[in-house]
Amino acid sequence: MIDLHYWPTPNGKKVTILLEEAGIPYNIIKCNIGKGDQFTPEFLAMNPNHRMPTMVDTAPADGGAPLAIFESGAIMMYLAEKVGRFYPQDLRGKHTVQEWLIWQMANQGPKSGECGHFRRLDASKGDQTYGITRFTDEVNRMYGVLNNRLYKNRYLAGDQYTIADMISYPWTINWKMQGQDIEEFPYFKRWQDELAARPGVQRGMAVGADFAEDQSKLSQEEKDRRAKMLYNQRARPVAVDA
Repeated sequence: MIDLHYWPTPNGKKVTILLEEAGIPYNIIKCNIGKGDQFTPEFLAMNPNHRMPTMVDTAPADGGAPLAIFESGAIMMYLAEKVGRFYPQDLRGKHTVQEWLIWQMANQGPKSGECGHFRRLDASKGDQTYGITRFTDEVNRMYGVLNNRLYKNRYLAGDQYTIADMISYPWTINWKMQGQDIEEFPYFKRWQDELAARPGVQRGMAVGADFAEDQSKLSQEEKDRRAKMLYNQRARPVAVDA
């Protein structure tokens, strides 16, 4: 069984798409990142980067103790290898998938996240024009990279639907909020529409749809606590054993 410590963000949905597409039995464990579940000692023992998602395989192939893995890309490679699907193992196919997997982790995800961050900030945080322009343009460049790749390829890694597609898709559905015009990228749009029609993608994207919190019901004290905890994070001290 796979235990997935999860909250319904693009990074979490990458993994649930794969779990659904591959038909892997899994158990969702809520990790409410707004509340701060990712900072508990129990979570940090599994994931020193205190970020969601984190996966625990309770029955790894080596027959050993449960295996915890963090970082969505590493999780997806592990799961795809475990079931022997969506991750070709021939030399060229494998490394093409890995190129796009790392592209997503190093480029599309972080830049899209920064774009959303600056576009959401209210006026009380000061003039955000530079940040908005910088990351909106960079996300536009990312859509161009996808569009150019998909001009000659049905999927990101070529003719096969792989984890490279699954890991990139969730970050593209909010293109309007990212300040983009999808009609500018017709080959990307064809790919996005095809993935959106897949039942496995639909099921994966729907996981946790009922987790949303009503922010209006939070006390001001709780809102202030969360803001202090989540924003402008700095290094955590070493946990010295007693």
